[in-house]
Amino acid sequence: MPINVLMPALSPTMEKGNLAKWLKKEGDSIKSGDVLAEIETDKATMEVEAVDEGVLAKIIVPEGTADVPVNDLIALIAGEGEDPGSVQAPGGGAKAEAPKASPAEAPKADAKTTDNAQMSYARSNEAPDAAKAVNPAAGQPAAPPASGGEGGRVFSSPLARRLAKMDGIDLGAIQGTGPHGRVIARDVQAAKAGGGLKAPAPQAAAAEAPKAAAPAPKAAPAGGAPAGLTTDQVKGFYAKDAYEEVPLDGMRKTIAKRLTEAMQVAPHFYLTVDCELDALMKLRETLNGSAGKDKDGKPAFKLSVNDFVIKAMGLALTRVPAANAVWAEDRILRFKHAEVGVAVAIDGGLFTPVIRRADEKTLSTISKEMKDFAARARAKKLKPEEYQGGVTSVSNLGMFGIKHFTAVINPPQSSILAVGAGEKRVVVKDGAPAVVQVMTCTLSCDHRVLDGALGAELVSAFKGLIENPMGMLV
Repeated sequence: MPINVLMPALSPTMEKGNLAKWLKKEGDSIKSGDVLAEIETDKATMEVEAVDEGVLAKIIVPEGTADVPVNDLIALIAGEGEDPGSVQAPGGGAKAEAPKASPAEAPKADAKTTDNAQMSYARSNEAPDAAKAVNPAAGQPAAPPASGGEGGRVFSSPLARRLAKMDGIDLGAIQGTGPHGRVIARDVQAAKAGGGLKAPAPQAAAAEAPKAAAPAPKAAPAGGAPAGLTTDQVKGFYAKDAYEEVPLDGMRKTIAKRLTEAMQVAPHFYLTVDCELDALMKLRETLNGSAGKDKDGKPAFKLSVNDFVIKAMGLALTRVPAANAVWAEDRILRFKHAEVGVAVAIDGGLFTPVIRRADEKTLSTISKEMKDFAARARAKKLKPEEYQGGVTSVSNLGMFGIKHFTAVINPPQSSILAVGAGEKRVVVKDGAPAVVQVMTCTLSCDHRVLDGALGAELVSAFKGLIENPMGMLV
């Protein structure tokens, strides 16, 4: 009976691959570990290795064929004592799927058809087909073969040895399910998923296959957006004792869903400017020094750089009214006043409370509102109307020493400003070097609402207000 060579699954999510090149031709002798072909995925080019000996009798899928489904028959190898010239493709076609045995015939099927040339990862919805392991000579179900040979030698395919070495797995602890008890790639992956524990014997695996089969991959949502890896697919990359599972709370689920949708739906582009802070820092010092004090001696307000950033974004939106808008599917909503959200980090997530009419409010009012919002956000006591809506947001990581980053737009808003740390830099002023304090800011824009020139006009207006902060007081 010929040995079937199947299109291997090279990753947990692979469904199709391109057969780039055959490295063996029909009539060539094949030894275990020989590289038969090169397969291309969207990430890499991988090699398909033979797991048994014979003669390459028939190439079913020619090289250069694209989008070959995983587990499709791609070639046939004539086994020992078999005439290669008599081997025919199933159905006589140029491309045919591997024959599927009926339940009554399953015990007679050859184990080589189930895992030949499989690579490092098995598809999550397929249990190892160990029920098909047979004694090749007698055509009867085989007893579980031992992985170890004489002198403690472990019989294994070259691919299995390489995978085991990469993952730090002891081959001697793995029960082989390949021909003559050989450890093959599928066995290494099964051991890896089990935390390096011994893989089940073929009969046990066959008995447990209906229970052990992993859930089918999630269907793609409406509109064709990718569903991503399933839980079992992700966990399959790691040993069980390497992590702990943390259930998602409602906030983290919402953040993940909203920001994933934002990156998939809103076409982002980014505009970066450097803003000099020297004038702003002097004005801030003057204003804070002039603040009145209460009976306990505490100042009535203490302005932060972030308060100036919020005020500057509010004024910039009203000075560039076309940018003070959001996308509403079949129309754009343009606002009369600026609504600026501010990202507040809390344990396990973040809130983005919105400063309404930021263009009209004084710096001290903005400062007081933000202190109140931040305190109630960390206590999770904000009302929905306090953190929903908004036209833009400010995300400031400068206090963590971050110089530059880009932020993801928070729908339905049309932009978000990522603010980096203020730092001393050497610049050229009047033809001579000078040291100034500079803050790098990057505006993420939704291209459905803001074109490049409009986004540039908005970020330029913001920069002008930061560098000439007296304009925020009049």
